[in-house]
Amino acid sequence: MLILGRSHVEALLDMDTLIDSLGPAMADLSEGSASAPDRVAAMVPERQGLLAAMPGYVPSTGALASKLVSLFPQNAGTALPTHQAVIVVFDPDTGEPVAFLDGTAITAARTAACSALSARLLARADSAVLALLGTGVQARAHAHAICRVRPIRQIRVAGRDAAKAAALAEELSSVLDADVRPVPTYAEALDGADIAAATTHALEPVVRRPWLAPGVHVTSVGYNPDGREVDDATVAEALVCVETRQAALAPFPAGSNDLLAPIRDGVITAEHVHAELGELVSGSKPGRTSPDQITLYKSVGVAVQDAVAAALVVAAAREQSVGEEIVLG
Repeated sequence: MLILGRSHVEALLDMDTLIDSLGPAMADLSEGSASAPDRVAAMVPERQGLLAAMPGYVPSTGALASKLVSLFPQNAGTALPTHQAVIVVFDPDTGEPVAFLDGTAITAARTAACSALSARLLARADSAVLALLGTGVQARAHAHAICRVRPIRQIRVAGRDAAKAAALAEELSSVLDADVRPVPTYAEALDGADIAAATTHALEPVVRRPWLAPGVHVTSVGYNPDGREVDDATVAEALVCVETRQAALAPFPAGSNDLLAPIRDGVITAEHVHAELGELVSGSKPGRTSPDQITLYKSVGVAVQDAVAAALVVAAAREQSVGEEIVLG
């Protein structure tokens, strides 16, 4: 079995390749050839935490893997990330476990890569202003990924902690070809933005309809069992796309409060979900139909994303003779 740590994963996983590879994988999932059952989780209520299991299989890329991921929001502000994960990769022909690797970096990268894929499919081609809501690992990853698919010239960073927003803006300024600046509020970040990337653990919506410009594309990846990122009015007016309807509309801990709450309250019906990303990739559903249309990609994370990313990492590691080999049996 090949063992790969986080530094290996970060060095081996190419973001452009990942974005490109996720398109066919999401199409496979929508067409029913890939397999990704709903996430299951063991709850740790005294720490407001959970441990989730996410197996996935993508036959077109020969990717078979399972991720174990913990979400412990009380780690925020400590040396430990809120999301931590490991992934085991299996041989799709024999079921033999062939690699064990850090999943924390993969979770950040694949989530941002799928948001970038949504932007490639739904955001206006001339999108130049990115509102980055949140200041953590996902915010950083989203800035890097979205700049690869749209000509972003300005990034506005907003979060609960002004110092963290300023620090992230300074960091991104040094590595991205864009004007990156911290702003005091989510509303100011969103004012006139072409793309909004919500990456928070918010209890109350950080994306609100009065703050949005016509034609904005919103990506929302934040997850809080007790909260949501996007308000009812935005969900109701937007062209809504998801990874899969099954995952997005599943009961806790798999689905999205951003969609389940307005469905429960009668604001929308389940049929309001316009398309899955894979349906946009295959062309079976149309994307944006006007420059002023608001589009929303609501992500809950599905295991085929992890499987594809892990397969790319393992293939690169084999090619470059990276990592440590151990014998299990």
